[in-house]
Amino acid sequence: MSKKISGLVLPGMLILAWVLALTGVTAPGHMLGDTNSVTYLRWLLYFAGFVFIFSSVMHSVFAKSMAASIGWKTNGFQYEIAAVSLGLGLGSFYAVYHGVEAWVAISLPIISFLTLAGVNHLIEIIRKKNYAPNNSLILVWDFGLPLSLIVLLASIVKF
Repeated sequence: MSKKISGLVLPGMLILAWVLALTGVTAPGHMLGDTNSVTYLRWLLYFAGFVFIFSSVMHSVFAKSMAASIGWKTNGFQYEIAAVSLGLGLGSFYAVYHGVEAWVAISLPIISFLTLAGVNHLIEIIRKKNYAPNNSLILVWDFGLPLSLIVLLASIVKF
């Protein structure tokens, strides 16, 4: 897969999750009485599960080529990202089929991890002019999913 095309995978998954949610397709884990916000959240977490599992494989099995596609050199960071991604992916799949406590519990590390990863990618763009597709296009995912989760959780959770 070319670097430019692979850079579109994560933004595409976020868009696909929203398209399925907004068109009313029944989400995995759907329960009678789910509000639209809950359906949207289930779709986002479902696709997040796939993305994070995919990320785990890419950052471990294909560590060198993944680092190169980001514009970085292999230095072991990929295996840490692979481990975190595996946990976030499994946790996302679990949360899809459970309630609000599971949604909040998995959303908090996703929001913090992706937001800070996005900040790091922005720093790379500004300081090093690193416009590699997997360093720039990923910003849609890095900021889009956390923002989506925050808005949806705020509409669901009673603080």
